[in-house]
Amino acid sequence: MALLQINFYSGTLHRKVPMQVILPTDVSPGNKSPYKTLYLLHGLTENCMAWTSYTRIERWATERNLAVVMPSGENSFYVDHPFGSSCFGDFGAYIGQELVEMTRKMFRLSTDRVDTFIAGLSMGGFGALRNGLKYYETFGYIACLSGAIHIFEYPFDDPDRNIIGEDACFGDIRAAALTDKNPRVAAEILFEKKRTDPTVSFPKVYIACGTEDYLLKANRQFAQFLQINGVSVTYEEGPGKHDWDFWESSIQRVLEWLPI
Repeated sequence: MALLQINFYSGTLHRKVPMQVILPTDVSPGNKSPYKTLYLLHGLTENCMAWTSYTRIERWATERNLAVVMPSGENSFYVDHPFGSSCFGDFGAYIGQELVEMTRKMFRLSTDRVDTFIAGLSMGGFGALRNGLKYYETFGYIACLSGAIHIFEYPFDDPDRNIIGEDACFGDIRAAALTDKNPRVAAEILFEKKRTDPTVSFPKVYIACGTEDYLLKANRQFAQFLQINGVSVTYEEGPGKHDWDFWESSIQRVLEWLPI
């Protein structure tokens, strides 16, 4: 297993961006199978090194022969910021399209939807849900850990909603709530597609949150929303706060849940 630090020019973001990649190095004779891949997103104020810094993800990926791609999402919430109107760029298209295409060209990664997973914590959990649903043809499995989905799940006047200025990532927050920047709207768009086209397959979803986490209510009600609409959802909650102790234990359960 190799841990790679990569910088490349993103046409979507209009600048060079970093990522870390955990890559299997099994070159045994006859082993030409492409690798199953997890796109793993960090939370607010972190970067692409967060997961390898605070968890044993490299060890666990090695044990499973799993490729893990960890991009830097800055503080973007992994949503669209059209170039010219913002210095961020379109992080939605970057995560859901360009990053996947680029890494598949660079490495021997599976192009099958059932082998392509997206997960994240907090802001990254939001990004995994939103982009996993928007780009459902790419991702077969979505895992959201302590997802910062309170942005749209809590009422606009709730003091626990816009705690550190998260709204700034979305422009007009009330207008954004009506678009697919809102994971609930992204899901409803997919429900409608599935109703008119039986070949459309909804990704399988895993959601987990600690019982001492201020985001518990948002994660619980979003999981219920998906379950009511017939989505295959694994929802878990247990002792834990909004911290790396909870996320380290949770990502192990995600790896057990994924079809690796």
